[in-house]
Amino acid sequence: MFIKQIEMRELRMRLLHPFETSFGSTQDRHVIVVKVRDGKEAGWGEVTAAEGPFYSYETWETAWHLLRDFISPRVVGKEFEEPTDFASLVRGIRGHNMARAGLETAVWDLEAKIKNVPLWKRLGGSRQRIECGVSIGIHQSIDTLLAKIDTELKAGYRRIKIKIKPGWDVEVLREVRAAFPDIRLMGDANSAYTLADIEIFKKMDRYNVMMFEQPLHHEDIIDHAELQKHIETPICLDESIHSAEDARKAIKIGACKIINIKLGRVGGYGEARAVHDVCRDHGIPVWCGGMLESGIGRAHNVALSSLVNFALPGDVSASKRYWPEDIIDPPVEVSADGQISQSGRPGIGYSIKEDLIERLTVRSQVFTA
Repeated sequence: MFIKQIEMRELRMRLLHPFETSFGSTQDRHVIVVKVRDGKEAGWGEVTAAEGPFYSYETWETAWHLLRDFISPRVVGKEFEEPTDFASLVRGIRGHNMARAGLETAVWDLEAKIKNVPLWKRLGGSRQRIECGVSIGIHQSIDTLLAKIDTELKAGYRRIKIKIKPGWDVEVLREVRAAFPDIRLMGDANSAYTLADIEIFKKMDRYNVMMFEQPLHHEDIIDHAELQKHIETPICLDESIHSAEDARKAIKIGACKIINIKLGRVGGYGEARAVHDVCRDHGIPVWCGGMLESGIGRAHNVALSSLVNFALPGDVSASKRYWPEDIIDPPVEVSADGQISQSGRPGIGYSIKEDLIERLTVRSQVFTA
């Protein structure tokens, strides 16, 4: 596989509704998509970095800089035997996993198309249908949150994740559980708490929550291990896990019982599969997290979720929850029973609306061998 051309595009896309977390509220997205060509086929990837340096130090602007000045120049014009060769080309670059993943995932898509196989099968996936959950942001009132949960349950989603933060936690979980006693429910804290809040977590322990996602500092595993000793609810690590080594160490000290895998956070499929395998070998289930992706990133999440240890519903929901019109065809759709079927088409399995991408583009750059 020869990388003849790399094209980067920055798109401006507006979410249907603002999405609020402990970091703040987002509605206007700067989406970077990456297209790679071998001369005949094209592969597509997406950078999942956010607008501000809050979930991660990376932003869409830092990702553009890294791709333009450091990553793309090392990859264009290179011959690949396997997509995993990508790692050796960028090994000297520290961090910036989301920028790496935008190009790395496009290389995987290209290779699957060259081989005329669905990407999920090329990855070694076995789940032809994946269970879907939804992530619901912080609302202005508990009543509006309950109404939103009801809407998503009626749409078929099999797990509800709500964002929590100090002051929007115990009472919220109590009211949600009273209204929906049997649903699979989790709370995502996005690092909003400290060990001083152990008593709050003990109170939330009463409400049969599947997991608390990343309750403490975004780089921590030590304090998470301490918190896990005091509560029954499993801790799920997200921001703390950037590699298979991070996962191994967190599991070894008991910092978590579940791990969320995001392609952008770990730098693409190569490391995502390695994290998956470490967790599988230690009996730790994983699930796929979302980053308000467009259809390209969403399609990659669908493919990733085919791996055997993705045992819990992920944040892989329908395009129509986020965009008035997505940039793939068909849009990602969720069945009435809350599942997404894998495509039998080569690569990510969706056509790209290049005319729409052209209209949404605010800047672009091309690298040619």
